[in-house]
Amino acid sequence: MTTVLPATASNTAGSQSSSNKSALTDLSGNFDTFLTLLTTQLQNQDPMNPMNSDQFTQELVQFSGVEQQINTNDNLKTLISLQQGSASNNAINYLGKNITITDGSGQLTNGAAHWSYALGGTAAATAITVTDANGKVVYTGQGSTAAGQHDFDWDGKDNSGNQLNDGSYKLAVSALAPDGTAVSSAVASQGVVSEVNFTGTSPYLMVGSMAVPVSSVSAINLAN
Repeated sequence: MTTVLPATASNTAGSQSSSNKSALTDLSGNFDTFLTLLTTQLQNQDPMNPMNSDQFTQELVQFSGVEQQINTNDNLKTLISLQQGSASNNAINYLGKNITITDGSGQLTNGAAHWSYALGGTAAATAITVTDANGKVVYTGQGSTAAGQHDFDWDGKDNSGNQLNDGSYKLAVSALAPDGTAVSSAVASQGVVSEVNFTGTSPYLMVGSMAVPVSSVSAINLAN
């Protein structure tokens, strides 16, 4: 089992912190310049016709508002970083576990793949479609029409009988009722998590060569 360490997370957090510090530095410099100009104006104003304080009071308020926005952004980025760290730690707990995947993805291994699918009602016709990792249709067939749970075992061959390479494939099930309306369906597969990949913005669970987002996992069981 392999775990890819989240090396990019610290770099991202560092660049965000540097950006915030730069923004605060620029704001401070502009504010110092503003105060210098304001002091000079006050020192050289006509005592008989003093400056209206409304404008520079509004500018002071604007500077304060910008500073608060920068600090708020900084706090939000800190919270996001903490959430990403928590998601990474949770993903590690999937290692070695047998997961149920609900986005239709399945792994073809040694010329065999297995899915289960459920129909919400009796269908007049059920179409099964298998696509490869590039979204290309590689197999079509007819499925069961009875309501309830069904299994689909695929030998990895296309409709011409050609044996396809092992890898990640996706099953889609479309069913029509006798009156022509769509019948609801759901597809699931299972696999053991052998690796957690942190190279993207969110962790992915690796089942063989198949990358599974945590959001597509509906159940976790100890591997046999």
